[in-house]
Amino acid sequence: MTIDTIPTQTTSAPPTLDGMQLVYQAPEALAETQTHYCPGCTHGIIHRLIAEVIDELGVRERIIGVMPVGCAVFAYDYFNFDGTEAAHGRAPAMATGIKRTMPDKVVFTYQGDGDIASIGGNEILAACARGEKLTVIFVNNAVFGMTGGQMAPTTPAGMVTTSSPYGRNVELQGSPIHLTEMLAMMPGVAYAARRSLHSVAEIRRTKKAIRLAFDAQIKGLGLGIVEVLSTCPTNWRIDPSEAMDFIRDIMMPEYPLGEFKIHEELKKH
Repeated sequence: MTIDTIPTQTTSAPPTLDGMQLVYQAPEALAETQTHYCPGCTHGIIHRLIAEVIDELGVRERIIGVMPVGCAVFAYDYFNFDGTEAAHGRAPAMATGIKRTMPDKVVFTYQGDGDIASIGGNEILAACARGEKLTVIFVNNAVFGMTGGQMAPTTPAGMVTTSSPYGRNVELQGSPIHLTEMLAMMPGVAYAARRSLHSVAEIRRTKKAIRLAFDAQIKGLGLGIVEVLSTCPTNWRIDPSEAMDFIRDIMMPEYPLGEFKIHEELKKH
């Protein structure tokens, strides 16, 4: 069983025909298909968490996902709801147009670090400045995954990539961008958090953060963003189990986990 097919725990446990209790099942919002992701990639876990949250909120028929250019470029095929594709970095702009013309829809963007923090930096900044009622899932694996593992805006200092073979030198190449903390300072942002997937406990916290980011939109409070520290074993040149340790030992010291902003209305639940 792969991480893309791990069943989810149900909120209720109806009896089956043989009298046994149903404990896990696939989310309705997740398509029954195989993904193209590399072994050990945690995009599949994030997809599953999003699908579970959408099912629990009961908004699957209202959801529109806006997918990025990058490793998750085909993500619209992996969900059982409406989705579309944006030009590189332009997902917040497209999502804004969808939400403003169809305000009853629940709209989210799914973006990698190269998409949102590099070419799309101005787009997400402007969306936050306007306080667009959107949910943003920001997947940070510290490299440009689809194009060969080049240094990204989020690559930690000293990390070796295909375009920084001696490690990221902050004097020459600048420091990693802490995008979520920056966006949390803007009045239009109702929720901003950074979570991880390196442990079961953190996966549960990630799901809770995704739920709050959707709640922020549904309640009309503003933009909700969740940055998720994710793995890229292929471009990190390590095996999947080591990739989980890499998140804990290398990425988390640079990118501390936590909630950077939470609207008072969200604290009530």
